[in-house]
Amino acid sequence: MSQTVELPLWVIVIASILAAIAIADRLLSPAVRWFFRRRVNQAIEELNTRLQLKIRPFGTTRREVLIDRVTNDPRVVEAVAAHARETGTPIEVTMAQATRYAREIVPMFNAYAYFRIGTRLARWLATALYRVRLGYTNTDALAKVAPESSVVFVMNHRSNMDYVLVTYLASSSTALSYAVGEWARLPVLQTLIRFMGAYFIRRNARNPLYRRVLATYVRMATEAGVTQAVFPEGGLSRDGLLRPPRIGLISYIVSAHDHVAHDTVFIPVGLNYDRVLEDRSLVFEAERDGRPMSTWQKSGRTLAFLMRNLRLRLAGKWHRFGYASVSFGDPVSVDGFLAAHGIGKWAHLGEAERDALTEKLTHQLMASIARLIPVLPVSLVSLALIDAGDAAVDRLDLKHRVGALIDRLLATGTHLHLPRQDRDYEITVGLRMLILRRIVSEGPDGQLAINDRDRPIVAYYANAIRHLV
Repeated sequence: MSQTVELPLWVIVIASILAAIAIADRLLSPAVRWFFRRRVNQAIEELNTRLQLKIRPFGTTRREVLIDRVTNDPRVVEAVAAHARETGTPIEVTMAQATRYAREIVPMFNAYAYFRIGTRLARWLATALYRVRLGYTNTDALAKVAPESSVVFVMNHRSNMDYVLVTYLASSSTALSYAVGEWARLPVLQTLIRFMGAYFIRRNARNPLYRRVLATYVRMATEAGVTQAVFPEGGLSRDGLLRPPRIGLISYIVSAHDHVAHDTVFIPVGLNYDRVLEDRSLVFEAERDGRPMSTWQKSGRTLAFLMRNLRLRLAGKWHRFGYASVSFGDPVSVDGFLAAHGIGKWAHLGEAERDALTEKLTHQLMASIARLIPVLPVSLVSLALIDAGDAAVDRLDLKHRVGALIDRLLATGTHLHLPRQDRDYEITVGLRMLILRRIVSEGPDGQLAINDRDRPIVAYYANAIRHLV
């Protein structure tokens, strides 16, 4: 017992370092965590003095706490028991599965990452690629939304740039918690998106247990007043037309209405672009009856797109992708919607009645979104060219056709973005983009022609505003 034991010096050094780390973790970590938590809370308090829609405590709650709250919610526990009975799976295994679902869904919002990194990156990227314009907005109506309301932005889904564009334009008023599809679940990207307060959803999930976990998180976030942003279409438009809405997320949001004293308010948002980054891929999928491209195909197309634009940039021939515009509509109050239908409480309705009313609300929101979609130069020129059919069109004919469309749109009160308030410049800008992309060619005789293989692309942009005329 008293014999001397010799140890190499490197073992002593490593053991000493590990011991020091253990002591620091026990003694210093709580103080360090308290220090940084205090700094974060101070930063959020300062931000809330400037934001119209405040950051709520729910958004800054530790992620592990939220996961625990979701998985131990009585409705989730009931769904776990039902799933275990139906599948014959042990209750512990089913509960672990529900916990995995919650961990997959629940975000970890970081105010510093959102406002110091995310919004600045969104501004830089949006303005680097597009001439960003704010379309219609009813400032007075938006200002009247009660500060304690649960606000949900509902918007059409044209591009994955939608997240970037709306984050940039709304950053002076609020922090948005997006419902993001599985496309973004990449190792590094998903961590950044979670820090931005977004939550992931499986668009076509049929698993009742998963849907119950998702519904529980969305209901909790709505009850807590978290400002959310959802896409009722459930995915990107493949042909430029608005897709039929899905009522899933809307029904989860509305289900929280009876559990809180404040109102839930939907704000319709309409987006449009002169160039959608994914347009060729989306049209390609539409031609294949909606079958998605393989990962290799998507990677190849993305790489080719980046290389092509890099070559143009190096040659000094690169241009921004035209205009991108966002319009914010008049708020739609759930209290007002229920009162208009003579209903006091959502919970008083049967399941079939709730589904029918939710569907009606969703279609009302989609109709508002459709009216808000801004009319941009490329969409306008594309619609005129497509409607010309096989008729010969030169620049003068195009001017007459676009002018007639503008008159019809203005007569219906549609928001129309006229660059420099000049109709001729509107046509020039839209046509230039299509010619630069070699989608439209101009012959020696001045005749404009859509390239046969690109006709679906022109139709895609025309369809973005076709419902307005």
